[in-house]
Amino acid sequence: MACGSSNCRQKRRLAQPARGAHLLYGRTTMPEEQVKEAAKKDLEQGRAPSTAAGEFVREEMHHVREGKHGARSTKQAIAIGLSKARRSGVPLAPPKTGRQSKETIEAAQQDYATGQRRRRPRAPSRRRSRAIKAALRREGRGAARKSALSKQARSAARGRSSAERSRAARKAVKTKGRLGRSRAARKAAATRRRRR
Repeated sequence: MACGSSNCRQKRRLAQPARGAHLLYGRTTMPEEQVKEAAKKDLEQGRAPSTAAGEFVREEMHHVREGKHGARSTKQAIAIGLSKARRSGVPLAPPKTGRQSKETIEAAQQDYATGQRRRRPRAPSRRRSRAIKAALRREGRGAARKSALSKQARSAARGRSSAERSRAARKAVKTKGRLGRSRAARKAAATRRRRR
C-alpha cells in the first residue's frame, strides 16, 4: 500500500541500512536484523526515537560483554550504539550546540543525514576500519558492567532538570501500555526490596 506519511518513510529507511554503516569510529558490525526490527516496532508503537535507538545501544552492550570488542568507557559504548541507530535510519536528532563537543555534534549530524538519505557516505577506508576494530578489541569490558551503566544513568539524570525528567516519565507512561506499566511497577518493587 502506498504511503506518503513521515512514519512510513521512517520505516522504509530503517529497512534499508546506509551504505558503509558498519564502519565509522566504533561501527564494528552492521546492526543485526532483530535489532532493526525491534527499533521499527518501537517507532510503530509511537515511542520516541531515543527509545528505538536504545535497541542499538543494548546490542552494543551485548557485544562488549561477549568480548566481540571492548569500550574505553560506557559513554563510548553508548555513542557507538547511537551512531549505528542514526545511520540505520532512526530519526534521532543530533545533540544541540553547547551540550557536546563540536566534533561529536558534526559526527552525529553526518550520521543522521546518512540515515535519512540526505548524504551519501564516502567509501570507507579498509586500513582505518581494521585499525578501529583492533583498537576497540584492546579495550576492556568494564564499560558494560551493571555498576558502570548505573553510574552513567545517574550522571546523565543529574544533567537534566526535574521538569525534564518528569516530562520524560509522563511520556513513557503513555507509550508503555497497561502490560508494560504493570511489568515496570513489579520491577521497581523488586528493586526497592533488594535495597532495603
